[in-house]
Amino acid sequence: MGDPRFDGCSEEVPDELRERAVREVAESGRPIAHVARDLGIHPEALRNWVRQAEADRGERTDRATTSEKDELTRLRREVAELRRANEILKAASVYFAEELDRPRTK
Repeated sequence: MGDPRFDGCSEEVPDELRERAVREVAESGRPIAHVARDLGIHPEALRNWVRQAEADRGERTDRATTSEKDELTRLRREVAELRRANEILKAASVYFAEELDRPRTK
């Protein structure tokens, strides 16, 4: 039986084990649940890894590839950063507009 410490969370499972598990499913033709049990991995985690590997190879079109997911994450971070910068610029423009509208005293 596999290592019971691995419940399928990506942070806990080494890449080598993940790749081995996906390869085992593809090459053996055995059910995902059986391979998962033998390796001590949660079956749904292995099912998701297999689906992701299929998407990365272009065999599935119903989910984004890993590179597309990475790009989406990067773009979301960039959008959040730009929104923060935009809020700062809006606040600064309001401040300076108020300064310009104040009557000047000599």
